[in-house]
Amino acid sequence: MKAMILAAGLGTRLRPLTGDRPKALVEIAGRTMLEIALARLRAVGIREVIVNVHHFADLVVEFLKRNDSFGMSVEISREEVLLDTGGGLKKAAHFFLEDSNSLEEPFILHNVDVISTIDLQRMVQFHVENRALATLAVQARESSRYLLFDKQFQLCGWRSGRDGAIELVRPSEQLQALAFCGIHIISPRLFAKMTEEGVFSIIDCYLRLAGREEKILAFRADEYYWCDLGTPDKVKQAGQDLKPKQ
Repeated sequence: MKAMILAAGLGTRLRPLTGDRPKALVEIAGRTMLEIALARLRAVGIREVIVNVHHFADLVVEFLKRNDSFGMSVEISREEVLLDTGGGLKKAAHFFLEDSNSLEEPFILHNVDVISTIDLQRMVQFHVENRALATLAVQARESSRYLLFDKQFQLCGWRSGRDGAIELVRPSEQLQALAFCGIHIISPRLFAKMTEEGVFSIIDCYLRLAGREEKILAFRADEYYWCDLGTPDKVKQAGQDLKPKQ
């Protein structure tokens, strides 16, 4: 099984921590976000990973070389122009399609700036058992944008957390508004269905496909620890959370 870590963002919300480094190399309790994400993936048996880079890209390359890629095979996908989550994944499609034996094997897409205890193996099992095109880890918590799912946990649309604006791609009488955790399980079949080009959000791609009856499912992860590392305050909080208990 393979994985991709999304690490190309500018990390503007993390300033001044990203003034001289990419967000992937911001430290949490003495370990970089990238090292923590790689360790999470390695713990579930993943050894092949691709990481997209843009801001201070060479620092990421040097960091991985200096640490022997933490015992993993790590490929770099350089983005001269930021491609957003969907464009970044599509640019890396070759990494997941090069081996014909793994075309049916799902892969993990993981934001570098989230940390969690979400059970990735259980999430993969859920994805496979339900034959989903993509499975998204979600929680019932406050967010600036919610994804809307029906009773079968099928994606139906989204709702703004600020003004309550709703966009539906599938009709449903009963909707659940859940916050996305930045962790996906994806079937390689997705690449053939990604008609979007250039810069685009993977969520917009999911919404389009959900409107065409494709299985984009929610994996409820309410019982797990999760933290968005998008601001200095969140980084500080996560550092305290990760400190060994005395």
